[in-house]
Amino acid sequence: MVPFFVSLKNKVMKNSQHIVGADISKRTIDLFCHQINNHLPITNNLKGFKEMLVWFKQQNINLSNTMLVMEHTGLYSFCFERFLHQHQICFIKVNALAIKNSLGLVRGKSDKMDAQRIARYGFEKQATLQPEALESKEIQRLRLLHATRERLVKQRAALLNVIKEYNNIGLLKQDSIMQSQLRLIKQFGKEIEKLDDEMEASIQCNESLQRNYELLQSIKGVGKVAAITTLIKTGNFTRFTNARKFACYCGTAPFEHTSGSSIKGKTRVSHLADKKMKTLLDLCAKSAIQYDKELREYYLKRVEMGKSKMSTINVVRNKILYRMFAVIKRQTPFVENYLQAA
Repeated sequence: MVPFFVSLKNKVMKNSQHIVGADISKRTIDLFCHQINNHLPITNNLKGFKEMLVWFKQQNINLSNTMLVMEHTGLYSFCFERFLHQHQICFIKVNALAIKNSLGLVRGKSDKMDAQRIARYGFEKQATLQPEALESKEIQRLRLLHATRERLVKQRAALLNVIKEYNNIGLLKQDSIMQSQLRLIKQFGKEIEKLDDEMEASIQCNESLQRNYELLQSIKGVGKVAAITTLIKTGNFTRFTNARKFACYCGTAPFEHTSGSSIKGKTRVSHLADKKMKTLLDLCAKSAIQYDKELREYYLKRVEMGKSKMSTINVVRNKILYRMFAVIKRQTPFVENYLQAA
């Protein structure tokens, strides 16, 4: 069973003797070792990965004391990450914006310079960064299936918008143009259903995933899509140690906005967030307001006090997040304990 809290990482970055920055593109990877000030370009395939191992050996870089830092690049780094895990090379993925904001005023740009800047960022932040844990095969498969599903849903939505435009200009449903679009929409729907079934099957293959999947759905407002997405984003609740950190990731955590005596802004959420996860939580919150008595009463009471609807919905989002982490930590379903005031 996957533990709720990650109490021990493979390696703490502050003990690393060599920090290597990796600038990853579709076909190439540029590596730069901060301590020895050396650069190596390789191809983004197995041949290039093996060249990296030879380079490490030539430069007397001990793999057990090495930390490789890279940006989030989606599928471009998928095979590279798998190779690193196989050879027990610790690595961490960092948000590109975090690296950019840490650089200050810079001039020029190249793959080599980007790798050097990533390595410098890793060296400066090594005391706080933690290596990526190895994901289970089921989580990796879920991630790919979910990404494919999102693309199909987006394409189907685009076709539905086209249908609306055709209706506005007076095209009949029997028109061949309309029929071609409707057939595509129907086919997209079938493919989405197949992906949903395969994701369910992948979850059932892992006892921990299956248990947490059921626990999440015991919370009113949290459906199948939201539960699966949460499992993927949290790595089955191993990437984030508490609900507050995940709320920061999703963009629902409020932050103070004041400075001295001149700036006394309202508490606000950050625009730096996983917007897709935030949208899902928004749908969960609106559903919970309809079907959860406690949250519905809280919402109505807060709005009556003059609070904005959007800020209240955001509070409900966070309540749902905290419920998610609570049921996973306790490993018991959510129980509605609602006592209406007399």
